[in-house]
Amino acid sequence: MQITSLMSREEHDPHDHAHDHDHEHIPVRLWQMVVGVIFIANSFLVEWAFEKGSMVAGLSAMVGAIILGWPIVATAVKDIKRGILSINELVAIAVLAAFASGESQIGGYQTAGIIAFFMLLGELIETRTAAGARVSIESLIKLTPTKARRITAKGDEEEVAAKDLALGDMIRIRPGDNVAADGVIVSGQGSFNQANITGESLPVDKKPGDDVFAGTQNLTGVLEVRVTRAGEDTTLGRVRELILAAEKTKLPIMRIIDQYMVYYTPLVLVLGAMVWAFTKDLDRVITVLVIACPCAFILASPSAMVAALSAAARLGILIKNVGDIELAARINAFVFDKTGTLTTGKLAVSRLAPLGETKPVELLHLAASAEKYSNHPTAKALAQLADEAGVPLTEPKDFAEAAGRGIKAKVDGAEVIIGRAQWLKDNGLKDDFVKSVDLNETEGFSLIFVARDGRCIGWVGLQDQTRSEARPALAALKENGVRRIAMVSGDRQPVATRVAREIGCEEVVAECLPQNKVQFVREMKSRGYRVAVVGDGVNDAPALAAGDMGIAMGAAGSEVAIHSATIALMNNDLRRLPFLVKLSRQTRAVINHNFLFGVCFIIGGWTAGAFGYLNPIIAAILHNAGSLIVVFNSARLVRLGEELEPFQAFSAEPTGKGTGPKAEPVPELAPKPA
Repeated sequence: MQITSLMSREEHDPHDHAHDHDHEHIPVRLWQMVVGVIFIANSFLVEWAFEKGSMVAGLSAMVGAIILGWPIVATAVKDIKRGILSINELVAIAVLAAFASGESQIGGYQTAGIIAFFMLLGELIETRTAAGARVSIESLIKLTPTKARRITAKGDEEEVAAKDLALGDMIRIRPGDNVAADGVIVSGQGSFNQANITGESLPVDKKPGDDVFAGTQNLTGVLEVRVTRAGEDTTLGRVRELILAAEKTKLPIMRIIDQYMVYYTPLVLVLGAMVWAFTKDLDRVITVLVIACPCAFILASPSAMVAALSAAARLGILIKNVGDIELAARINAFVFDKTGTLTTGKLAVSRLAPLGETKPVELLHLAASAEKYSNHPTAKALAQLADEAGVPLTEPKDFAEAAGRGIKAKVDGAEVIIGRAQWLKDNGLKDDFVKSVDLNETEGFSLIFVARDGRCIGWVGLQDQTRSEARPALAALKENGVRRIAMVSGDRQPVATRVAREIGCEEVVAECLPQNKVQFVREMKSRGYRVAVVGDGVNDAPALAAGDMGIAMGAAGSEVAIHSATIALMNNDLRRLPFLVKLSRQTRAVINHNFLFGVCFIIGGWTAGAFGYLNPIIAAILHNAGSLIVVFNSARLVRLGEELEPFQAFSAEPTGKGTGPKAEPVPELAPKPA
């Protein structure tokens, strides 16, 4: 009898409601069912045991029918008062008709009670099914502890409510503790179970400087963490909001069904009237009204979507809108950003090449100081090397960053320009500095040039490693029918070509600015492709928005990534992408199967009921059986992707641990003067 979409239980649209499914009413309904069915069972027992017990049996059946039928009739009356004509009225009419026939024969009361019992049972089953989407949310809420150990200014430890934590607070996390807020480790090392956030099955080692997430569990070590996000602003809080938002969305087909469902009840009433006109058989009319409740049809899409969302969330795939599951099934082209997506994104400085009389330490000092306020992977690589080599940094002044091009800043009174060769040329440097670079030495490196006061003083070569799962992931996408896969990069052509060759990507576009990436995506769409753009959600946010679908990698620690894409991967495992395509296509297939079954079930039930092959009680049982078949068929989707979990854990990269080339001390990196 449930017609409310499982994905929109909180939307109080008049056409959506068939029952009041407040979960708080479940215990009351359950007791009503138990008491009512006792009276009905007692009526059968008395009728069978005592020849003259018909009056007692009839009274018992009538009381049971009233107890069981009252919630259904009351809900139907409420709907009518609100001006709503829904399937509640069909069942209410069927129950009342059977009850009315009880005045002439005891079986009428029994039939009314049994019909009402099975309908209420179906309602409870569907309510529990609807609650399935909320189980993940409730479990997320429980993951975050209510208390935290905050460290005072004096170094003492005090227990405070987790909701009272503020940005900058220091908290202590002991073994076995669930983290109360997002933060950065200041001291200590530990191993964390963060499967609920990223889908990684094995613990992830953390050290000072690494991020920790609210709701994850510390397995070993005592750590002190500086809070960076608390309350609803944590990664866990954002995940919860996304699941809630996904629940409230609807597929286009569900909106169409809701639009036309208002005509369904009158149609069934007309059909029932026709059956009565031709047969004068009240049982057939009641049967038609009961079997016509389109639960199997209505549950076809929502039950599958609930299962698909659960399977995706288990593997760290956050889907903001259920419509994106349907869209993913039609994607036939993928565009990947290179850095941080197909590669680890953790650049390491592999070459320092000072020009002229500039020393390696001086080159590193100027470059790392100028990039101090940048979040670009290049800046992080320079800062890491400077820290390891003990090179002090100074505060840059007049800092300015051009996305995808470079940086300008004043360091120690000198104007420093860092970036691609074209960026230096655009800022007035002559082309001569490029000629001083030996192209053989730069092969395979991502290059940035450093200029001081209008003169190039050297270049820095950086390298990034491709992700180990990139090649099999791209191969799996092709096996799943993706016709075109391209990689776009702001890097030089030799570097981009090397990466493309390693991962098996045949199409590569290098030296792209953000606007070039957007243009490339638009051109691909204009040729009829359904394009999914995959990136880190930061430098490639415009390209993500330009695609039919934007997928952000590594969203666990990036608020920008979560908000800039339609789908967010909480980890960096590229094998989630072919799984997403497979999941979406199987979900679409399951929905189609469910719809086909629902339509055939209703039409077959109408026909059998109208010709007298079914009685009202069998119709009520079949009604619930049809709903359960749809729910169980959809539940198959929940188990999809289980084979990925252990492998994901094996290949997962611990947060904060780069896999790129290890930076060596500065003197070792310096080549012969170029």
